[in-house]
Amino acid sequence: MADDEDSEGARRAELIKRFATVRSFWPALVDVLPLDAAEAGRAVLAAARVLPELFGRKKVAVAEIDEALLVGSWRRLALHRADIEEGLIDRRAYTLAVAETLHRALRRRDVFVVGTGRWGDPRAKLLDEDEWAAEQSTVLAALQLPAEPEGHLAGLARELDDAYRGVAARLLANEPVTIEDGHVHVGKLVAQGEPASLVELRGLVDAMMPRVDLPELILEVHAWTGCLSAYTHISEANARMDDLALSVAACLVAEACNLGYTPVINRSHPALTRRRLSNVDQNYVRAETHRAANAYLIEHQASIELAQALGGGLVASVDGMRFVVPVATVNAGPNPRYFGRGRGITWLNIVNDQVLGIGAVVVPGTVRDSLFILDALLDIDGGPRPDQIVTDTASYSDQVFGLFRLLGFQFSPRLAGLPDQRWWRIDPSADYGPLNTVGRHRVNLDLIKDSWPDMLRLAGSLMAHKVRASEVMRVTQGDGRPTSLGRALAEYGRIAKTLHLLTWVDDPDYRRAVGVRLNVGEGRHSLARKMFFGQKGEIRQRYREGQEDQLSALGLVVNMVTLWNTKYQDAALRQLRASGYPVSDEDIARLSPLGYEHINFHGHYSFPLPPATLRPLRDPMAADQDDG
Repeated sequence: MADDEDSEGARRAELIKRFATVRSFWPALVDVLPLDAAEAGRAVLAAARVLPELFGRKKVAVAEIDEALLVGSWRRLALHRADIEEGLIDRRAYTLAVAETLHRALRRRDVFVVGTGRWGDPRAKLLDEDEWAAEQSTVLAALQLPAEPEGHLAGLARELDDAYRGVAARLLANEPVTIEDGHVHVGKLVAQGEPASLVELRGLVDAMMPRVDLPELILEVHAWTGCLSAYTHISEANARMDDLALSVAACLVAEACNLGYTPVINRSHPALTRRRLSNVDQNYVRAETHRAANAYLIEHQASIELAQALGGGLVASVDGMRFVVPVATVNAGPNPRYFGRGRGITWLNIVNDQVLGIGAVVVPGTVRDSLFILDALLDIDGGPRPDQIVTDTASYSDQVFGLFRLLGFQFSPRLAGLPDQRWWRIDPSADYGPLNTVGRHRVNLDLIKDSWPDMLRLAGSLMAHKVRASEVMRVTQGDGRPTSLGRALAEYGRIAKTLHLLTWVDDPDYRRAVGVRLNVGEGRHSLARKMFFGQKGEIRQRYREGQEDQLSALGLVVNMVTLWNTKYQDAALRQLRASGYPVSDEDIARLSPLGYEHINFHGHYSFPLPPATLRPLRDPMAADQDDG
């Protein structure tokens, strides 16, 4: 601890050397920006506005500053013993202390810029009293939550108590689980081998998949679904170009393969000239129309028998795909692990258990994914809203668990550092046998009850899209000092988190299912990487809108490939059954529509009209050869 304090003091001492730089821009900062503050930020904002009056003086008295802002090593740096005897402070150290505190307050939005989006006050966007009164009954019915929390919390207490007792009773028979010094350890899952029938079935189905070029695939999927009709003019004009679907397909190939127009241009075809494609790209192709087109794909996928065997669309995984952004942009962040010496963005994808992407969001760098997962979940492109959300290890906190549970989602992250996790209980006197040493921490139900009306109003505001979850959680998390609402969400989340921990320890099938869902997301990213091969797989868009548009196109075309594969795999299974080949439901459920060996993503692209019926399947017994 002492070493950490010394290191922090040294860092702040170095910051003091930047006083001249801060002094040069500070008056403009506080005079030009329309800053305001919530109650927690009023003191630092007042101090920031007074600072310019102190810059021109060599001596500043302690009585003239807000001494409460000098915390930690700042107090030692600003209040030298010799100066204190004279009642003076080091104005340079005080200035940097205020600047650092203001920066933290801006990050928490305790201080905010009035009238702006990113740096504005998210609390101002919540439903006001009249709006909440009108929406409350609808929101509570949708989320199955009561206006008064006592009965709801009593039910959660019973659920948690039953889970503790059930897991404790089965613990001795649960060989992979051990408890040492109050820490739970779970052994690795034994890998499940693939039965010979699955290996053979997969090989047959893969061998039967027709070879196809990417442009042909896109037009064929449009012929089935009509998805490209979702691309409307930005002016909302009803008139449509001839062969618009052909032009849109070419734009999608250019964006999804990261190639630009040159490979898809055909000067002899009016729909494929550079001028035509530029016009369509500017007026028809955008994130909004990608989302509308994706809704067609999601609906069609759900009607295919094979997709129904894979899942019901109610379980989804969320995982991030990283892209280097080598151009200058504010919407990218550093992370040496993923981007080397450069900067990049993360593309968060929601993939349902029918293996189709139902939503995505682009975030700069590799910030905590959990801040943005709910943004995407509350605004999916189509299909049923998933009940269970599976994520990787870096995406959870107690507040995240609480907000997910409040909004009706079962949050199921893959756990890292299980022995170090805190387990929570509600009944302090309950006897949970060997789990007594584990569940030592108590949930504060009173804090939840006191904040329940605010929690419900927040949930209603999120469902009404009045505010984004990532904006609110920056405030509630408080940069390490949570607000009262943040603390209440954390207490509520500790119940859901402990239920997840108990199920994780008790049920190997649950752990295995989480891993399977995450593997599906990784498989989808592998397909996306194969497709997005141009320009070294880097994003060259400078602005957030351009990045979102391009990655929306990539996600849509990946979904088209998945749908095309699903439809042809389904046809292959039907043909195999008709020929008398034994096909088991268990093997079907383990097939993947994410293969791409039969799809040509490279070369100069042509756009022939799709066939009127499905393409003939290949003979799986014939020698594999290039169809030319």
